[in-house]
Amino acid sequence: MHAEDIRTYCLQKKEVTESFPFDEHTLVFKVAGKMFLLLPLDETLLVFNAKNTPEKSLELREHYSSIQPGFHMNKLHWNTIHVNDEIPTQLIYDLIDESYNLVVAKLPKKVKANW
Repeated sequence: MHAEDIRTYCLQKKEVTESFPFDEHTLVFKVAGKMFLLLPLDETLLVFNAKNTPEKSLELREHYSSIQPGFHMNKLHWNTIHVNDEIPTQLIYDLIDESYNLVVAKLPKKVKANW
């Protein structure tokens, strides 16, 4: 898997935009203006940050050494995922979906009504 695979997958989702709000190396994906995934492009190995529920985050961290508390993020809700052979490809896509869905669920109905 490559960064472009993650980028392509994220951009297929409704109302997703990409930008570099922090620096020229960290690609940020937002849905309706709210972040759901950060993808540092200057890392040697593929890594990204995604949201999850606190319970699911703990479960994932216990099961996968490649999933750690979110670097520079709220560690209760964000994970840093180091993409490698330990993590199945489908789980990576599932984690992206979960992060996106968590953000969408918190959006006001008024915002979602326009989709």
